[in-house]
Amino acid sequence: MKQLLHLLTVLFLSCGVPFAAVAADNAGKSGSMGNMESGEMGKMDHGAMGQQSSSMIPGEVKKIQKDTGKITLKHGPMKDLNMPAMTMVFRVKDPAMLSNIKVGDQVNFMAEKANGALVVTAIEVAK
Repeated sequence: MKQLLHLLTVLFLSCGVPFAAVAADNAGKSGSMGNMESGEMGKMDHGAMGQQSSSMIPGEVKKIQKDTGKITLKHGPMKDLNMPAMTMVFRVKDPAMLSNIKVGDQVNFMAEKANGALVVTAIEVAK
């Protein structure tokens, strides 16, 4: 399975398909790339280095880890960062942002690529 996964990854990357597209197809499946940490995703997606989303991105909170400053979001397409819709873990710029958010909330957020990882820079409950 690992060899097939590696082969598919190399094939997709050589054809110009973002690695995130592979992860999106496997989001939420146990042992899949859909559960990658944002830092791992950043290592694969070199095209978005230093970019920031210019508009709010819709999402749903799936998990909150206040102790580590991480949030798992099922999000819509992140066009400015060249990423399709998927579920993934993000670091948050300020852990205090997590105090008014709970699992199941529909949210709008902004993210940026910083040091090879995606970081949530703003988040609010959708109205």
